[in-house]
Amino acid sequence: MSDIRLIMIGSVIIFVGFYVASMGGSEYSQMSMQASQFDDCYDYSSGNAVHVSCVQVEHDALLYLALALGLIGGGSYIIFRGIRGKWDQNVKSDEMIGPKHG
Repeated sequence: MSDIRLIMIGSVIIFVGFYVASMGGSEYSQMSMQASQFDDCYDYSSGNAVHVSCVQVEHDALLYLALALGLIGGGSYIIFRGIRGKWDQNVKSDEMIGPKHG
């Protein structure tokens, strides 16, 4: 695959990682606050107070964070591979544009 394509794909993956992190952070911030201040956690998304396990909610939040960090790390690795790629070394002599030396 072309090096510039790797850089573009890596950039998109990093963007998706930040998007996932922001959506997960906003969803689990209320539960994190409840877990740190009180012994019981309640979910109010359905309109009624539903008791949920604080440990399970914190575990889900950590998995969501791990997913986001994995996407950001994977995108960074792909960008790194694209930057370290062989830019002009693999160009065939008949595909070169400009004056011919030879």
